[in-house]
Amino acid sequence: MNSANGAAVVVGVDGSEAALRAVRLAAVEAARRNRPLRIVHGFIWPLLRVPVGPPAGGPPGAGLRHQAEQLVAAATTEAEATVPGLRVSGEIIDGEAAAVLLGESPAAAMIVLGDRGLGGFSALVVGSVAVQVASYADCPVLVARGTDRPDGPVVVGVDGSETSRLAVEFAVEEASVRDAPLVALHAYRHPASTAPGDMQPLVYDDTELRSEEERVVAESLAGLTERWPDVPVSREAVRGRPTTVLAEASRRAQLLVVGRQGRGELTGLLLGSVSQSVLHHADCPVAVVHAPR
Repeated sequence: MNSANGAAVVVGVDGSEAALRAVRLAAVEAARRNRPLRIVHGFIWPLLRVPVGPPAGGPPGAGLRHQAEQLVAAATTEAEATVPGLRVSGEIIDGEAAAVLLGESPAAAMIVLGDRGLGGFSALVVGSVAVQVASYADCPVLVARGTDRPDGPVVVGVDGSETSRLAVEFAVEEASVRDAPLVALHAYRHPASTAPGDMQPLVYDDTELRSEEERVVAESLAGLTERWPDVPVSREAVRGRPTTVLAEASRRAQLLVVGRQGRGELTGLLLGSVSQSVLHHADCPVAVVHAPR
């Protein structure tokens, strides 16, 4: 996470109910971390050379820019009602939604988005905005979706990669500020579960395999329990497809944390089948963490 002093939690808004849910989530996240909240609306119309002021003869409050000002004001009111006393600012920035949010990411502590939207945020999660922001943002990206479970654990997907380690560090910090337990979850496939046509192993030891996979989880957590002694940590190595295992775990979690890239079936997360499945089927908010470039 961007640790610069004063780095804000940034939330993208477009006037949709999903965006307002993201505002509420972002406000709580900002308060937990004692950060300001910055509300941003990507205003694409000037790029399309569409008139944005009131039409000739129309009332002063008409026009696309006034509508944008109203939705930012509504989001600000929602944030202030969610967390009274929170430092909140809002801005309309000319540009396409993903480009605007990516421009915000180098100075942001986190970017928060809803899982569905309107206008520039339409088809979020399955469309280009989600892919671009989650793939290229210089800070963690939090997608508001699923069920709110304030009493659930923070679950983090672990695969032994460098990015996975960063995801674990982010997740344990989230668990600490949320006063929640952490579940480090590693999904692995049985050696016999190969694709059609692949060579099958002649001999395998199921106990030895499980021990090796559990070692991956232990190594990912090494040193973190000493740094975060207040966080109860449990380790789980589960045989199964990562998409299925993570989606199932999300049904008991208040937050699911994944790395942007990993090993094996987690490689290219947010660009391939695992990402599509997690973001389509997770039943809680999903945070995406990446390694510094």
